[in-house]
Amino acid sequence: MKLAEALVLRADAQKRIQQLRERLTRSAKVQEGEQPPENPQELLAELDGVLAQYRRLIQQINRTNAQTPFRDGQTLTDALAERDSLALERTVLQLVIETAAGQNFRYGRSEIKYVSTVDVAALQKRVDDLARRYRELDTTIQQINWNVDLIE
Repeated sequence: MKLAEALVLRADAQKRIQQLRERLTRSAKVQEGEQPPENPQELLAELDGVLAQYRRLIQQINRTNAQTPFRDGQTLTDALAERDSLALERTVLQLVIETAAGQNFRYGRSEIKYVSTVDVAALQKRVDDLARRYRELDTTIQQINWNVDLIE
């Protein structure tokens, strides 16, 4: 199995766990004399199975990421950390831009005037560069995911 396939299976398992959580919540408590819509014990058993599969996939994915060479002596794990860092930096800077560039409405001269304390244009240029670097890195990661075999 390719790493990308395992990532798809992991996402499916996450969705299944969420669905089971919702179904268990609906069936965990009923009015006295009523029956739950589904058998909670069967749902719990199914949840145990999906969680075991999810845990196994995460272990295999992490092992594969840690042992897969990326570039310049890095592993795929290093590249994923870099990609996550780029995304976080971009998100923070985008919030700063939105705050600094926000409209200020003053209805009279006596109201407080707000001024931007950052260079919005320079920050936007930095955000654009981060977005480009993220896309390029993510594309390379995706290519590797479809070429690397999952370590069992």
